[in-house]
Amino acid sequence: MAKQILYALFLFLLSTTMELTTASSAAAAGSSKRAVNFIQASCKSTTYPTVCFSSLSGYANSIQTSPRRLAETALTVTVSQAQSTKVFISRLARFKGLKKREVQAIRDCIEEISDTVDRLTKSVQEVKMCGRAKGRDQFWFHMSNAQTWTSAALTNAITCSDGFARRIMDGRIKNSVRARIVNLGRGTSNALALINAFAKKY
Repeated sequence: MAKQILYALFLFLLSTTMELTTASSAAAAGSSKRAVNFIQASCKSTTYPTVCFSSLSGYANSIQTSPRRLAETALTVTVSQAQSTKVFISRLARFKGLKKREVQAIRDCIEEISDTVDRLTKSVQEVKMCGRAKGRDQFWFHMSNAQTWTSAALTNAITCSDGFARRIMDGRIKNSVRARIVNLGRGTSNALALINAFAKKY
């Protein structure tokens, strides 16, 4: 019975993943070629261009060729990723048989990722304000805030990962957490690069 439930859950997750992938591909296919090309070209300036394009190409219709909307979308996607990472790590804390050091590292990591979510959310608002800025001074005030918040969010993610760096922490928990944090770090790094690219266009 348990195997049947697990198998059914596997099929559900697989179908959900396929639907999301298909939706993303369809969105990209239905977007204007100019918008998709803009995203692809912009992603080349990031540290992880493949990750950048795959995560943002599905939003081509709303991004079009706007550097601000591209940066804002990259941040919004990364906020969702950070929230998902926080939930995942929080669930790990419920596992039985965790080592004392693992429990502490998980708690510290949850705190760091909570800060990441908060700072990325603030950065989204600051980028939006850049689009409403009246004059150069206002623009750079909000842009500086966005760059600072996003950079701080990246530091939070790195700090979380560092908590699992020692060999004594090797194992399932470390591998699970670091895999999530690596992906979050890449998304945040790309978002910061796109914010900086938007700033250069002003």
